[in-house]
Amino acid sequence: MNALNIAVIVVYLIVIAWIGLRLSGKQKSSSDYFVGEGKMPWWTVCFSVVATETSVLTVISIPGGAYTDQAFGNVELAIGYIIGRTIVATALIPLYKRGGFVSAYQYLELRFGRYLQGVASLTFVFTRLLADGVRVFAAAIPINLLLSGYGLDIGYDVIIIVLMLVTVAYTYLGGIKAVIWTDAVQMALYLAGALIAICVLSGRVGVSGWSDAAAGGKFRIFDTDFGIAHILTNTFALPTAILGGAIFAMASHGSDQLIVQRILSTRSLRDSQKAMIGSGVVVAIQFAAFSLVGALLWSYNEGKTPKELGLASSDGLYPDFILNGLPVVVSGLLVAGILGAVMSTLSSTLNSMANSTVADIIRSFSRREISDDALLKLARYMTLVWAVLMALCAMGFSATTGNVYLTALTIAGYTYGALLGAFLLGRLVKRANQFDAVLAFVVTVIVMTFIVRVVKIDVTVAGKVVEKGIAAQWLVPIGVLVTLVVGGIASRFHPAQAPKPPEPVEAVA
Repeated sequence: MNALNIAVIVVYLIVIAWIGLRLSGKQKSSSDYFVGEGKMPWWTVCFSVVATETSVLTVISIPGGAYTDQAFGNVELAIGYIIGRTIVATALIPLYKRGGFVSAYQYLELRFGRYLQGVASLTFVFTRLLADGVRVFAAAIPINLLLSGYGLDIGYDVIIIVLMLVTVAYTYLGGIKAVIWTDAVQMALYLAGALIAICVLSGRVGVSGWSDAAAGGKFRIFDTDFGIAHILTNTFALPTAILGGAIFAMASHGSDQLIVQRILSTRSLRDSQKAMIGSGVVVAIQFAAFSLVGALLWSYNEGKTPKELGLASSDGLYPDFILNGLPVVVSGLLVAGILGAVMSTLSSTLNSMANSTVADIIRSFSRREISDDALLKLARYMTLVWAVLMALCAMGFSATTGNVYLTALTIAGYTYGALLGAFLLGRLVKRANQFDAVLAFVVTVIVMTFIVRVVKIDVTVAGKVVEKGIAAQWLVPIGVLVTLVVGGIASRFHPAQAPKPPEPVEAVA
């Protein structure tokens, strides 16, 4: 039986690589490699955005959170995400599409100059290297647990290397087309896994199980505790989820090349906007599905704590059910779905990092014109370079201890506010120049480092006072505010000058 499940997983890895290469076709130009010549269907881009932002930790942590105390709080969070993405679709995407960009940071070059573009790009690639290095290692933890349950104990490093090799196989040759098509397939697979789990669990707990989950508060969506400390530190407090979530989504989906690159691959502005807003709706459905898995697992396990079930944490609840509660082959298929969540994030990261390195740094700072053939070769070369660095980074984290999930979340807090703030500074402070923007960017990263690492708030939890950091959603608006204030003040120390207009530029082609 274990052999059958392992066979399913191996077949999946082979098939997904074949699909990526088959559907992507031969890449003829750097623009094709980076944005698919702007010809990708909006619905595949929509699914790719969702798959890109969904890590394996999302797949296993949302059911665990719903099982314990978060209930359907992630659906509440998704409402804020939809609002933020709608603002991005209205305010920023038209700017990118009309400019013919292949990178979000090309706008910063037009508005301020290439040095801010280079700073933003370097910030993006190194933030991604660290954040996704943590995620890849963190993903290897439950995957190793699942494979060990099948009698295959191969260790974290081997899992990381295998995932990297399979992902690079289609990302290196197929470019963004391969990434988007495989993302869509992988999203369908892990979401189908959640639906299968819901059906199986519903059959086992019956109508009474649904009633018990409702009576136990497992279907609660809104957190209406309006205490100041709770709002500042809790991700699911209503103002934090809606307002903070909206601003966080503006940064993650409006100024992060990982997402923007996908949106730029659509055929038209309208398609880009549909993909962006649609991704928020799909995320809400996805969050609801995984939350429902957690609520039904609570009824299935009769409300026992993870510790009473012999599990180290709530993150083990869904993998444990996959291993022990599902039929053979179906179990292997769901493990493959979890692998898909890892690979979709990884392939998107590698392609976008190669894109930003070539378009925003190498091409922008080169003293001579680089031919398109050379750009395409550089793009593939940088995909390999970042893959090796990502694998080393992920394996390096395997020697650390602590909560790697929280580590990954806090990394974005250092830079997202500065990235979004740079875009807003260019739009709102007309007299700001490149020096003002670079100064504001650097100061913001320093200030956010202090806030993330030092600032703590006393919160009462279960009758005990504990120190908690500021919720991730509030880090972005704080960073944006610092950027605008510093940039605005700096702009008053020099004569006003007309900013460079964001005229359309020739894409990397």
